[in-house]
Amino acid sequence: MDIIKSIEHEQLKNKIPELKVGNTVRVHVKIKEGNKERIQVFEGVIIKTQGGGLNQTFTVRKISYGVGVEKTFLIHSPLVEKVEVVRVGKARRAKLYYLRDRVGKIAKPKEKVGARIETNEVVVKEDLVEEPVAEEPAVESAPEEAPAIEKTETVTEEVVDTVKEEPVEAVKEAPEAKKEEKKEE
Repeated sequence: MDIIKSIEHEQLKNKIPELKVGNTVRVHVKIKEGNKERIQVFEGVIIKTQGGGLNQTFTVRKISYGVGVEKTFLIHSPLVEKVEVVRVGKARRAKLYYLRDRVGKIAKPKEKVGARIETNEVVVKEDLVEEPVAEEPAVESAPEEAPAIEKTETVTEEVVDTVKEEPVEAVKEAPEAKKEEKKEE
């Protein structure tokens, strides 16, 4: 793998939300003020998504006190805590720049009828699961615990065996009974 791609791969988040243009979202962003750090919520309509990989961005627009405000967020940024979908919008274009010229109720895209608000996430990179190392049993373990575990295992095996045998016998008996009835006639 290329050196740059390997460095970028380390910076990617494991799962990212599925973002579509026209959706109304709440973006939770970390803000640092001096020594303090807090989370601020920015709610608005996604008007565009662009890029790919580590540089993938989305732009959210809202109207605050009569003034349009747009912010562009990096999806894989550590400052973006989470993204929640509030409404699923109907958009027939890839970029909704025409919303900049609109004011009031018409500045929001129409809502998809019957759309469910789902928090679908796309897996970008899979977690590497470490296999547990087999440990040797301790010599000092209490002897009372081991037989109790063995007893439960045997009980479950017996229950499973009896359940398996009953239907098989019932199926075997049914054809034999029918054959005997036919012979008697």
